[in-house]
Amino acid sequence: MTVTVARTTTPQHGVVRYAAVGALSCEAGGYLPDVTLAYETWGTLNEDASNAVLIQHALTGSTHVTRGDSDEPGWWEELAGPGAPVDTDRFFVVSINIVGGCNGSTGPSSAAPDGQPWGSRFPLVTLRDSTVAEARLADLLGIHSWFAVLGGSMGGARALEWAITYPERVQRCAVISIGAASTAEQIAFAQAQTLAIRQDVNFQGGDYYGGVQPQDGLALARRIAHITYRSAAELEGRFGRLAQAAETPLRSESLARGRYQVESYLDHQGSKLVQRFDANSYIALTEALMSHDISRGRGTLTEALAVSNAQFLVAAVDSDRLYFPAQSFELADALPGDVGVHIIQAPIGHDGFLTEISQLGEQLRTWFAA
Repeated sequence: MTVTVARTTTPQHGVVRYAAVGALSCEAGGYLPDVTLAYETWGTLNEDASNAVLIQHALTGSTHVTRGDSDEPGWWEELAGPGAPVDTDRFFVVSINIVGGCNGSTGPSSAAPDGQPWGSRFPLVTLRDSTVAEARLADLLGIHSWFAVLGGSMGGARALEWAITYPERVQRCAVISIGAASTAEQIAFAQAQTLAIRQDVNFQGGDYYGGVQPQDGLALARRIAHITYRSAAELEGRFGRLAQAAETPLRSESLARGRYQVESYLDHQGSKLVQRFDANSYIALTEALMSHDISRGRGTLTEALAVSNAQFLVAAVDSDRLYFPAQSFELADALPGDVGVHIIQAPIGHDGFLTEISQLGEQLRTWFAA
């Protein structure tokens, strides 16, 4: 297998490239005969390949963590870049688009062997499955051990899966804003989102390619998700019961109702996502996150985590109401050694792992220097 370079024959920093990593047999019994992974890199891999860092994106994220040679801002600029905690002048940073996504890696919108999009035929791919595919990409890049693997939300779950599936290949692992498994409540929120998409009249059982996209269902799914990404205090402080400009939520002159600002805000979040994301990929990745359970088939949580010799950094957002800080404490307590939980103070809620990652700057620098 060889790495296929996109757009240029000279490696660039922060530019998407593609690698063929072969067939993938899935935990749930599905099979993908030919998997491609999209990825970006920053910095230079040193001679003994000992400075490689893997940053894993969250649910609807992409490979573009930071700028590099691209003018497009990355989604975690405060974490990675020249002089940042993950210093791209020192480390060779890699970010991979997960299998099932729609940002370059094989997913439901990709062509199946018959030339048609996979659509409804795309199998359930768990986070453990995606880790197996990513390990092959690491092999192609000449990386046999990661100096560190880190991520937040689903990215944190992916990082944790790496540390347990390939303990000999992960020296450090940072797990931010997620626990050891998706809880019943988190699965319930996720099911509401996938059902919103599946009940869209244009979904066509997942085989809507070439026709009208199920945008209403995807936008509704995003609205549901975004409520869990933000705290009640943040929504109240930002919007309260304020009406949208020039509208009155309670109208006495007719049965029609105006809108509250928070409604307009959620509409905006839904509209943004449908412009850049595939509905089937949203389902595929949501169900991959539903599958997250690091101890599945590995005994108790303590037994499952005991295989890793990595240095762990665990962090949580104090106002997170999607992945509660208690889940991070449970994870830390079950890890080998004495692992504490760093608390990010952010009234915004779950998304604080992105917006306030600078609060972990000192801890990350110390962790990388250890």
